[in-house]
Amino acid sequence: MQSIVEILSQELGQKQEYVQNVVNLMDEGNTIPFIARYRKEMHGAMDDTTLRALETRLGYLRNLHERRDEVKKAIENQGKLTEDLANAIDAAATLTEVEDLYRPYKQKRRTRGSIAREKGLEPLAQAIFAQDGRDPAALAKDYLDEEKGVSTVEDALQGANDIIAEDLSDDAAIRKSLRELVMRRGVFTCKGDPEADEKGVYQLYYDFHQPIHRLLDHQILAMNRGEKEGILKPNVALAGNEGAALVCRAALKPTAAVSAFVRAAAEDAYERLIFPAIQREVRTALSDRAYGGAIHNFALNLKPLLMQPPVKGFVTMGLDPGYRNGCKVAVVDATGKVLDTTVVYPTFSERKKQEAISILSVLMKKHGVQHIAIGNGTASRETEAMTVELLRSFPNASYMIVSEAGASVYSSSPLAAEEFPEYDVNLRSAVSIARRLQDPLAELVKIDPKAIGVGQYQHDCPQKELDEALGAVVEDCVNAVGVDVNTASRSLLQQVSGLTTTTAKNIVAYREENGPFASRSQLKKVPKLGPKAFQQCAGFLRVPESRELLDNTGVHPESYDAAKALLQLLGCKAGQDLSALPKKLEEYGISQAAQACGVGEPTLADIAKELSKPGRDPRDELPAPILRKDVLEMKDLKPGMELTGTVRNVIDFGVFVDIGVHQDGLVHISEVCSRRLRHPSEAVKVGDVVKVVVLGVDEKRGRISLSMKQVKN
Repeated sequence: MQSIVEILSQELGQKQEYVQNVVNLMDEGNTIPFIARYRKEMHGAMDDTTLRALETRLGYLRNLHERRDEVKKAIENQGKLTEDLANAIDAAATLTEVEDLYRPYKQKRRTRGSIAREKGLEPLAQAIFAQDGRDPAALAKDYLDEEKGVSTVEDALQGANDIIAEDLSDDAAIRKSLRELVMRRGVFTCKGDPEADEKGVYQLYYDFHQPIHRLLDHQILAMNRGEKEGILKPNVALAGNEGAALVCRAALKPTAAVSAFVRAAAEDAYERLIFPAIQREVRTALSDRAYGGAIHNFALNLKPLLMQPPVKGFVTMGLDPGYRNGCKVAVVDATGKVLDTTVVYPTFSERKKQEAISILSVLMKKHGVQHIAIGNGTASRETEAMTVELLRSFPNASYMIVSEAGASVYSSSPLAAEEFPEYDVNLRSAVSIARRLQDPLAELVKIDPKAIGVGQYQHDCPQKELDEALGAVVEDCVNAVGVDVNTASRSLLQQVSGLTTTTAKNIVAYREENGPFASRSQLKKVPKLGPKAFQQCAGFLRVPESRELLDNTGVHPESYDAAKALLQLLGCKAGQDLSALPKKLEEYGISQAAQACGVGEPTLADIAKELSKPGRDPRDELPAPILRKDVLEMKDLKPGMELTGTVRNVIDFGVFVDIGVHQDGLVHISEVCSRRLRHPSEAVKVGDVVKVVVLGVDEKRGRISLSMKQVKN
């Protein structure tokens, strides 16, 4: 039997030595970001995605190993564990296969088969199943017993049928073969009740049938939701009698004259016990696959959203649009500190709109506002029109529509109350919108990732798995960027490798009490931040105020000596322009330099890269977000019009693009590019700036059809 490390090595295409090292590092309590960044020599520079996959699969395989042992022990306690059965359990590659093998030995609730056994009919069932030519009715006469409730031959034969049917139902090989047959040749059908579906959301599924192997994840998720709402009735079917024939082939002895009784018992087992169970299992397997796909898709979209380039260093005005409660306004300085707040009512009347423009003009002049962030919710279009009018007097300023998903959740959270106790809930969301433009990552970490809204059917997914996957993305993004220990919020700090809610809180408290941190080593004085936590977090925390240049880079303190040795080796000094350092290292010879500095080649290459751009932000290398000065309305759009937009969401069937209209347009998967795609994420990601052509506009339904592949080069 293969070891867990051997299986992982094979599945991930990585050396066993590297996999074993990663497993050891994880077991020692090292985090994925730390392993990915600072232990490259030990794992051959696997990226964080591969390491996360390894971690997930490791958990499953260990759980499988544990379950195998539990099952063998349970069967052994019954005195029924044979060598062949033990080997079969050890060879089972999935938890489902293990449970299939355990099924005959499980403690069951009372069934028709167990009741027949209580009546002493098991020997009769075994004699009939032997299929040696004896007449079942004649055999049954020996088992009549009034006291046990077996009054007639028919009673005895019915009991024998129930036992044989249950035994066939418990046969692991039959269940596995039938499950594979259904997945290969089964059909997924669905019927719907149009009267219950007032908005016609599920009309595609009122009379739906599709081979299971061609079923798409978003179709499964839609039908599951429709079923939950009482509108749809999905089902798994298998045409003809293939399923029953499979069970009969397994039950009937090919050398004997075919036993009509055993055939009938096999057909009963299939119809009453096996196929209904397989239908449930297949539905569960398909749902698990679809939920896994949805979670993966959400995580895929979340990463580029969090990694959007920040619009740093500018005084920014945040507008949280609204009708009845007005448009909430917050002005924040270049560091995100609130300078001013107010509420205006541009949607009430033309007079009120002009009044709002006048109030906002005063704030623009007073604080030198250069950018305006507008939330994309209710009344966003009217607020955008007002902003364009406002900006005519401020030609150097610009605006951007910002997703306000989760802003209201954050505004009413204890965290927001702690951060802004003096502000009303509504004004807090305006602050959040302004800061989302300045630094999306720092602001979005305060919000439950599920509320950010770049997935599909996320609220239907298993929440534990979703939280783990999205939490991993947030952690990877925060650590990839690095965190300024002297300005970061508690929410941002607690996402840093090795830090917890408690240690993040303690860092903030220490900072408030003792002033800004002057060096990384000072972190060791923070209560409850021990040596292991320091090792995990130090490389990801930046201290711009430190005299030590390396404290403001991604170089880990354990490699400071190597960094200084590298500078000396290449005749460079800290503080001078080191932008050419990676090139100098390449010319010198990385292998020779690594030996001289006492570190591995990947680590040395990372050190050179960090020293060449101290304090660098990897997000600055991405395309800048689109800042606008004019407004476009749906009625302005005409087929054939070419526009530039930003990808807002990538889902199974297409891509939603913000083209500066209140409503995002949809690029169907068939219009993304000329080559055939399995998923749009193969071609684009959230945050990408793309060119699109308008295909059609349905103002009534608020739908815009776009194409990327029809853009003229």
